[in-house]
This record gives sequence, C-alpha cells and structure tokens, in this order.
Amino acid sequence: MTTLTYIVLWPLLTALGLAFVPRNYRVIMRAAAIGATGLSALLALKLFLQFSSAPVDYAGYRFVGTLPWLGSEALGMACRFGVDGINVGLVFMAAVVAFAAACCSWEINRREKEFYILLLVMAGGIIGAFASLDLFFFYFFHELALVPTFIMIGLWGRGEDRTYATFQITLYLSIGAFIALAGLIALYVQAGAGTFDIPAMTAHLRANGLTTASQNFIFPLLLFGFGILVSLWPFHTWAPLGYGSAPTATAMLHAGVLKKFGLYGLIRVALPMMPEAAQEWMPVLGWLCLGNLLYCGWVAMQQKNFNWLIGYSSVAHMGFVFLGIASLTLIGVTGAVLVMIAHGFLAALTFALSGYIHQQTGTLEMKELGGLLRKMPFIGTALIMAAFAGCGLPGFANFAGEVTVFFGAWSESSLRLVTVLACWGALIIGAVYMLRAVRAILHGETPARWANVADAPHLWRKLPFLLLLAALLVFGCFPRLLTDKITPDAWSIVERVRTLTPRQTPAETVYENAAPAGDANAVSVASNE
Repeated sequence: MTTLTYIVLWPLLTALGLAFVPRNYRVIMRAAAIGATGLSALLALKLFLQFSSAPVDYAGYRFVGTLPWLGSEALGMACRFGVDGINVGLVFMAAVVAFAAACCSWEINRREKEFYILLLVMAGGIIGAFASLDLFFFYFFHELALVPTFIMIGLWGRGEDRTYATFQITLYLSIGAFIALAGLIALYVQAGAGTFDIPAMTAHLRANGLTTASQNFIFPLLLFGFGILVSLWPFHTWAPLGYGSAPTATAMLHAGVLKKFGLYGLIRVALPMMPEAAQEWMPVLGWLCLGNLLYCGWVAMQQKNFNWLIGYSSVAHMGFVFLGIASLTLIGVTGAVLVMIAHGFLAALTFALSGYIHQQTGTLEMKELGGLLRKMPFIGTALIMAAFAGCGLPGFANFAGEVTVFFGAWSESSLRLVTVLACWGALIIGAVYMLRAVRAILHGETPARWANVADAPHLWRKLPFLLLLAALLVFGCFPRLLTDKITPDAWSIVERVRTLTPRQTPAETVYENAAPAGDANAVSVASNE
C-alpha cells in the first residue's frame, strides 16, 4: 500500500477501532480521532511535497495503490487510489481540515463515541472520494461521507430549526446524489468500456466518443446532480440552514471539503468524457453562477446571524469555481481548482471561529455581540484575517484563485459580461457583508454580559486556527506551489474539450501555443511576482 492508501485508511480504521472502546473512555476517543486525522494530515503533507518528484505509476497518476479485497474484476471495478495535479491539493486540504475539525470538536459533551466515529468516517470517506480512480468507489466514498452529515446535524446540531435543517439537507442532497448516480450509471452503460476505471473510461471515450444525443442526455444529469451537492443557485437553500444548525466540526468538514466533491466530479468526469455537451452547457453554467455570486451575496448582506452569513458566503464563493469551469480555458480551470482548495481552508476557518464564539457567548446573533476583540484578541485577529481572505485580499490563497478565474473567464468572449458582474459581486458585495460582520462582532462597546468571555487559552486550542491561516497565507504568497501541479493535468482536460470546436480568442491561443501538454512550467498562473 502507498502513502495515499494510508491517508484514506487511517481515519476509517480508527473509526472501526473506536466501535470497541467503552463509551466512558472519553479522553481516549478524542485522542484517537485527533491522532488518526493528524497522522493522515502529516502523510498528506509528505505526499504533497514529494508529488513532483514521484514517479508516474498509472495513466499519469502517482502514489497509486489498490485495495485488492475490495472491488470485482468480473464487474470491472477496483478500489484504486491515485493523485495527479487536479486532486493532490484537494487530498492535502481535506486531510488538514479533518485534523482541524477533530481539534475543534470540544463542544461535544454527550455521545462522544458515536460522534467521533461518524467524524472519522466522514473524513476518510471524502479523502477516499477525491483519491479514487474508480467510478464506483468515487461515488461510494462520497456517500460514506455524506450519511454522517445528516446524523450529526440531527443529534448534535444546535438551534430550534435543527430538525427541519436535517430533513431539508437530507432531502436536497439525497436528490442531488440520486440524479448524479443516474448520470454516472448512464455514462457507464453508454461508454461501453466494460470498466469503472476512470482513466480507462476517459481513454476509451477519447478514442471512440459518445454520441451527441447521449452526451446531451447524461451531461445535464451530472451538471445538476453535482450542482445540487455544491449548492449551485437556485438549488442552494439547504446550505445556509444546514451549516447554521450543524455542530462546528461537521460544518467545517462539509462546507470546507465535502461540498467540493461535485465540483471535482465535473472536472474529473463530466468535462473530459463528454466534451461536446460541455461546450453546449458551459454558457448556461456561466450565467447560473451569477446567482451564487450576486444573489447569495445580497442575501448574505441581510443576515443578522453570523453562521447564516458565512453559510451564504460559502455558497457565493462556489460561483467563482463554476465560473472558472464554465470558461473552459486552461487558466480558468486552474483557477477553479485553486479556489476549491483555498475555500476549503477558509470555510473551515470561519466555521471554527463561529463555533468558538458560540461556545463562549451562546449566541451568534450579531446585534447581541460587539467589542469582542478586546476580550478575545487572538480569535478576533483570526476572524479579521478570515474576513480579509473572504474579501479576496492579496496575500491570501483566495485572491490568487479568484483573479486567475477572472482572467480565464475574460478570455472567453461569451462570458465577459458575466465576468464584469462577477467582479462587482466579489469586490463590492463580499467586502460589504464581511466587513460589516467584523464591525458588529469585534468592534464597538463590549456588552456587560460578555465581560467574562475567554480567548483561546493555550497553543493547543489555537492550533487549528493557526494551521488553517498558515495554509491560506502560504498558498496566497506562493500560489505556484499549487498551480505548477495543477496546470499540466488541467491542460489535458481543456485540450480534450477545445480540440472539438475551437473557441479561442487570440489571447488564449497565445497561452495554448506556449503550453504544450505535460509541461509543468508552461503557464505561470498567478505567479509570485
């Protein structure tokens, strides 16, 4: 087994082991969860640092490993894991966020055994989904991570609406997963490759292709099925309510990591396997993403509850990724993957901070807060930095991803009006609601009832916040740590779509002529200058 296999298995095996631990061993259960996710995060860091020098094992993927006891040769399925430039950053982000979520689960004081088992299953499932090279296990691991979300909100959620939130998120995400499953089954049947292996299916369809009718039937199923899972407007209403009612660790993992599954599925499966339909549907996606960027941003401006505000903010940020994908350009798709990673760290950080504030005050109603920066200087400073990252301030990874997406979308003439409106939404609306939240929560007079609130008391409580902030700053100051890995594999996807009906502008042709497939340094996207 490879390093990647251990990254996936450690949380799952630890969850299995916790099933046999007596429930009164609370310290052991918490330590096991933190230890397992911490080990996965360290292995993910090692894998990320060694990626460029690692040999290519299988179909352009590295660190390829197979679990021989899972899968079936007769059915053409195998539990095989591997990473390339598209998913290596997502695996690293998922492992780090899982560790931070385990560290932030201090609010759980009942039924800890069940909570930590579900948290570990959720973490292992989503890492497995990102790493899977088999279409069946790609979907299986996502469902393995999704089911604990419903249970955790229902049992450990907060607020009067948690039961309603549980039913709504279950209904929406089950429908989205079912539609996506129907699309994946239809894709497997129509492809005729006789295997669920994603690289093999991609190669088979590159050589043979699907009929236009088949593509136009399957692609919308994947687009809207995955879109519901990602909270594509107008199928987004489950997200703010669900995150507002979820326990802190669950919100961190779902908003930060699990929600990226649908975006990853579009990039990994839908675009390269159905390029003709992709060209037809991407303009539609480009206009729909404005609903995320503008409408959800406007709604966020009206929120009085901080958790609801960052819930709508999370939905709004998904619009950047959809816009990058819709551009079907090398720089746009590269930026989309970069935004996915950056938003994963940012969403986890903001929900971790809101969870800490809620634990100290018992409320997230912004009109009841105020002046907390005096009482909680560390948490307040981290919240200010998170707000700046959410506004797309240079120096944070979000800026590098968003500006890259804008360049990619602008080079596609049909998306220029969308790009202008998206820029307005990003620069004005996002800044307004984030800075207003900072003013309401941290500045002004401190109400007497908050005289005894406490800042993060020691390094261990500060660790998850520091870790997530460090990731945002490192990838913001040195985005080529990600883009040099992403670009070659993003190029192979864009090339597959673009070679059918070229729609390049002169500027984009320059990018492509300068970037032969497989050259990791061909395009300097969001350089460090």
